[in-house]
Amino acid sequence: MSILGWIILGLIAGFIASKLVNKRGEGLIMDIVLGIVGAIVGGFLFTRFGAAGVTGFNLYSMLVAVVGAVVILVIYHAIFGRRAT
Repeated sequence: MSILGWIILGLIAGFIASKLVNKRGEGLIMDIVLGIVGAIVGGFLFTRFGAAGVTGFNLYSMLVAVVGAVVILVIYHAIFGRRAT
């Protein structure tokens, strides 16, 4: 998958995960980073449990990235707490 594909997948997955966890986005750059790191973490977790990781730009890979991004976002909020609004 190309760099542009990872960025687009990361943006969408990070946005969905941030909406699921705290009902608002984390910002464009943070959503992209969160989604890309989430795709890596989700791929690791899924392969660890015997499923396929990120397989390309498709719905299954989006699910893997969103699950990983939710895990990362929960850990992020547990460590750094909620930021002031």
